[in-house]
Amino acid sequence: MSLTAQTYWAEHAWVDGSVRSDVVIVAAANGRITAVVPGSPRPPAGSVTLRGLTLPGLANAHSHAFHRALRGVVQADGRANATADGETGGETGDEANGQADQQRGGGAPDSFWTWREVMYGVADRLTPDSYFELARAVYAEMAMAGITCVGEFHYLHHAPGGARYGNPNAMGEALIAAAAEAGIRITLLDTCYLSSGFGAEPNEHQLRFSDGTAEAWAERVSGLKGDGNTRIGAAIHSVRAVPVDQLATVSGWADERTAPLHVHLSEQTAENDACVEAHGFTPTRLLADHGVLGPRTTAVHATHLTPGDIRLLGHAATGVCMCPTTERDLADGIGPAVELQSAGSPLSLGSDSHAVIDILEEARAMELDERLRTRARGHWTAAQLLRAATADGHAALGWGAEAGRIEVGALADLTTIALDSVRTAGPPPRLGAETAVFAATSADVRHTVVGGRHVVRDGAHQLVPRVPQALAEAIEALHGP
Repeated sequence: MSLTAQTYWAEHAWVDGSVRSDVVIVAAANGRITAVVPGSPRPPAGSVTLRGLTLPGLANAHSHAFHRALRGVVQADGRANATADGETGGETGDEANGQADQQRGGGAPDSFWTWREVMYGVADRLTPDSYFELARAVYAEMAMAGITCVGEFHYLHHAPGGARYGNPNAMGEALIAAAAEAGIRITLLDTCYLSSGFGAEPNEHQLRFSDGTAEAWAERVSGLKGDGNTRIGAAIHSVRAVPVDQLATVSGWADERTAPLHVHLSEQTAENDACVEAHGFTPTRLLADHGVLGPRTTAVHATHLTPGDIRLLGHAATGVCMCPTTERDLADGIGPAVELQSAGSPLSLGSDSHAVIDILEEARAMELDERLRTRARGHWTAAQLLRAATADGHAALGWGAEAGRIEVGALADLTTIALDSVRTAGPPPRLGAETAVFAATSADVRHTVVGGRHVVRDGAHQLVPRVPQALAEAIEALHGP
């Protein structure tokens, strides 16, 4: 949050759904915008100039910070670390799928499930201290990508083997502190994760995720506190990880606090098949029947849905967070985003596993993946994709009308995209939204302002020195010798 009032002069800014030029934006000491004045040809005395197109701060609605340690490494090690011991099939009840994978090509199969084995190896090495170091660097990378708020889907609660830390929320508080030091907002989506599959106990890696029961989860998470930089929300990891008779405890906790509730939904067909076998319903129907869906709920991925699932989500105004770069990296598939939005589900965007951290790429990928799927263009305008990246993303994280727009009363969270880089040079400023969504990348983020504070200036992070080195050191410590 800004400690003193600050005035910014934006060369161009996205205001009320269009590009305006020469815009004065005044941020009060409380971090809120008190004035937005387009058509001011000269920067006021004492103001900070933002050259390029200034957007509302970007929202990353779905993150697993520790997955950043997998970038690059998992592409090389996915097959080498793959296992064929039945654990994958056991969790999902889909042994046949695992066997089919093993029959394709030479060597060990590579899929979401084999990728997960590599992920477990990284998770097992994390401590509150090392997680803080990694997350601070990851959140600094996000700030440099123009992200001003992150939704952290957090399930690494305890020590390896399930032993409780003296402070039962030590891991979550490390993430909150990391976001604060990196200068971005966080919605900590504390995640209930109790089972390795329908009716199965957690495996050895998942013991640190589990509180034993949803009631114990609720007791622990009630000790977390929000502040001006932090919101506390809830998450159901998935229908396979929370027994059906405990879903209501998690959703009830969120209801009592008017908190956001997120859930991984139908990312894999194996999950759908196992759910139907165990309960006779799709995961979406199961969630609907137990009161989990609603306008404060966000389903993450929602890749493999039936037409009935889409109607249920839309009728309940349940949001959907699409994570295209992760979904394609893990070969999950392309979700029915157009149909979901048409049914009534607002869309948000997340970088999830952080194969890349680039919300502009996520927005672009949602449209381009749909073009590949349908062989038609123009499913969303640039303005609609920007809304998913800003206002609807913040709403999914519990910030509502407070963020995701440049207007009086909103949080002074701003992202400035260069319009003169090799990627963005050429189009006129009036097409700045189209340029940002369909040409720019995170490398074109020039400035990031959070609560009026200039966190990234001319591409350099002002709070975390040497972000690439910080990332390298934190990740090297996790992979070991």
